[in-house]
Amino acid sequence: MTSVAFEGVAFVYPDGTRALAGVDLEIGQGETVAIIGQNGSGKSTLVRQLNGLLRPTEGRVTHDGRDIADDRVATLAGRIGIVFQNPDRQIFARKLQSEAEFGPLILGRPKSEAKAAATAALDAVGLTGLGDTNPYDLGYSRRKLLTIASVLATHTPVLVLDEPTTGQDARGVVRVRRIVADVAAEGRTVIAISHDMRFVAETFGRVVVMGAGRVLLDGTPSEVFARDAWPTLTETYLEPPLASRVGAALGLGSTPTETSLLEAIARG
Repeated sequence: MTSVAFEGVAFVYPDGTRALAGVDLEIGQGETVAIIGQNGSGKSTLVRQLNGLLRPTEGRVTHDGRDIADDRVATLAGRIGIVFQNPDRQIFARKLQSEAEFGPLILGRPKSEAKAAATAALDAVGLTGLGDTNPYDLGYSRRKLLTIASVLATHTPVLVLDEPTTGQDARGVVRVRRIVADVAAEGRTVIAISHDMRFVAETFGRVVVMGAGRVLLDGTPSEVFARDAWPTLTETYLEPPLASRVGAALGLGSTPTETSLLEAIARG
């Protein structure tokens, strides 16, 4: 399994845009971590440092304490699986089964193992029995689930999900939450970028808030969505989930349960 860390990581794009400014962040094996912040806060730039798609301008990224600066992207892909925000930038095969098998095969796994992993991953995202279907015969939301399946099939120690609930209905969100829980239960790490504050609060054990390329808040959902943190969230154009606002108003804390909310409402 793999722990990852950013040590003083800065990144400047060729046009001079400074996307990251000295990020220090460590994520341990088996953690579930949501990274939130407004567009342009550095979230996607940060996670793309993990598998070498981008390399730090300053600082270093480590896996299990080892600097990955000289590691090839193909090597890092065996440890860090990233699901892009836009599925159409990731899908290339003509069949769902082939799409899901590609990752394990390129990592050198036997065909039989790749086929079994792909089938299990398609089942996990609700695409059972559609292996021979062309991905572009699916709607956007199910293409998104396909890209999750294609990375799940690689069984990497770290899974990164960029806006995994985009385009999903309520059932799709529940399915993504179950995937996060199942992966974490295996001792693997899940990192997600999301603008869905309810999904973040209900799914992840840790929340990192970014702004202007820096980490502004880092804690549990209860801490990050607590009333004391609201000014910082406002600065980054974020709002705590509705349950947190209602919970604060009723004195139930920032992450009230559905039962506690119903009981408080019943008491008037």
